[in-house]
Amino acid sequence: GPVAETFRVIQGAVTEEYVRSTQGVFQFELSGDGGGTWYIDLKTKGGSAGFGKPPVPADVVMSMSSADFVKMFTDKLKPFTAFMPGNSSIKGNMMLTLSLEKML
Repeated sequence: GPVAETFRVIQGAVTEEYVRSTQGVFQFELSGDGGGTWYIDLKTKGGSAGFGKPPVPADVVMSMSSADFVKMFTDKLKPFTAFMPGNSSIKGNMMLTLSLEKML
């Protein structure tokens, strides 16, 4: 589905440089089609992304709909808009969230 495809693209885009400059682990709690727990690890050597809990504790946990997640990563929805109150929630290190936005 679209969520799995988005994470496949993210996995391919993760570089040592992103890992070195970000040093954060992001967990996504997605609702709707393709929902569930997904992660982007930009802290562990090599980095990774995929389905399930991250290999190390998350620095940031974002809850949102699968549809908004896919739109955000395909540049059809600005992250700022996605996280307007009521749409989604972010818990954890907000500065790290800004560094993830650069990767988008």
